[in-house]
Amino acid sequence: MKDSSVELRDQLSIDTPELVALEFPVAGIGSRSIACIVDYVIQGAAVTLVILGLALLSLSVPSANAAPAKGSSSAGVWATAIVLLILFLFQWGYFSLFEAFWNGQTPGKRMLKLRVIQQSGQQIGFFHALSRNLLRIVDSLPGFYLVAIVFVFATKRSQRLGDLVAATMVVHERKIEMPIWEGTAARSFTASLVEPVAAVQSTRSTGLAADVIARLDHGDLELIESFNARRLDLPYKASSALAERLAGQMAGKLDVSLPADMSPETFLELLANEMRTIVNGS
Repeated sequence: MKDSSVELRDQLSIDTPELVALEFPVAGIGSRSIACIVDYVIQGAAVTLVILGLALLSLSVPSANAAPAKGSSSAGVWATAIVLLILFLFQWGYFSLFEAFWNGQTPGKRMLKLRVIQQSGQQIGFFHALSRNLLRIVDSLPGFYLVAIVFVFATKRSQRLGDLVAATMVVHERKIEMPIWEGTAARSFTASLVEPVAAVQSTRSTGLAADVIARLDHGDLELIESFNARRLDLPYKASSALAERLAGQMAGKLDVSLPADMSPETFLELLANEMRTIVNGS
């Protein structure tokens, strides 16, 4: 029976070049709207404080140093220009800079545990953050982000216009799980954080000679352990398909046939154990 909490969200599955599928719960309009409101409240508070600070600073200037009426008019123009510049920087820089240098998050997104990522599942950079936020003014038209809402509901990955241009999307943040295997296996995204545990020793083996297994390199071991660490988080069909592809790839490098008496998953687990034994014993 499937977990009903998982069905409440759209799951996006991304196949990485390492033949590992990453699953992300796509953020919906509700959580994104709340995060946006939080960010605008922070923006408004920050702008208000800056303007009040400038006003107090102007009042603190002694009246004896006041310029003639014409100078006062010029000072007023400069003050207005500074305020407009501050508003511009907050409007365009707030979202772009936070998302670019804060791992795809603004304060509002972090509070709601959301994150902006590339469509490939990778972390966004400054260009992606700037591109998606330059179109925020279009997404907000004609008011209350109506254009963005239409695009979010119309696209499969709940992307607004800025996301489509920058090839980004907003997902629910998931904690990182350490792999259960020792070594340098890649980390995987999972719903909860668990402690690393020692690999279980098995009396079974692949039946392959050490010199045959030695044909695989350290990169192959990382690839196998990356899959082994993530496969329990994947849907059964996706996990089985990836295991079969990966086991076939490794068997091809070894120039052997897959054992008929064991599953691809078992073959990969035993192969990783034997590769680690060879490395540790050398």
